[in-house]
Amino acid sequence: TSTEPNEGKSEIAFHTALAFAQTGKRVLLIDADIHKSVLTSRYHLEEEVNGLSQYLTGQKRAGEVIYGTNIEKLDILFAGPYAPNPAELFAGRPMKALMAGVEEIYDYILVDTPPVGSLIEGAIIAQYCDGAILVIRSGAVSYKWVQRVKQQVEKSGCRILGAVINMVNVSKSSYYNSYYYGDY
Repeated sequence: TSTEPNEGKSEIAFHTALAFAQTGKRVLLIDADIHKSVLTSRYHLEEEVNGLSQYLTGQKRAGEVIYGTNIEKLDILFAGPYAPNPAELFAGRPMKALMAGVEEIYDYILVDTPPVGSLIEGAIIAQYCDGAILVIRSGAVSYKWVQRVKQQVEKSGCRILGAVINMVNVSKSSYYNSYYYGDY
């Protein structure tokens, strides 16, 4: 999750899922950002896909919303169409059943949630997860705000596994620029 929109959490989630799949692990990436899904638009899907919102409202079964990809061992569950009550949907029995069911099939399940600083859904979903990673855009979010989001996630019973500082401007710091990138 992240504190605010546009911090790069969906990109980080996708590349983490890809890395795990490339090691031979069965991976499911769940796009739980029903408000503003980035994954559906990013991959320019030409056909209509069913998604999480349709599963949670009882319109589709789990097998009808999980899609294989061209990456071996990586499956995706897209967000689906906007639903007016996502917080209620994520707190309901279908979400709990989905998470319990996919745990039996996949080695890793990564859930891309809405930003916890903007919407409560990320903290609700966190209760089904073993851990959370906070994606923080460098220089864009205050320390206090990150701490509030961290506390919100921890209240759900989910451990914070760590943070990813994203979109770092390496040209600002000559130390990092020369140490990591040399003359590149």
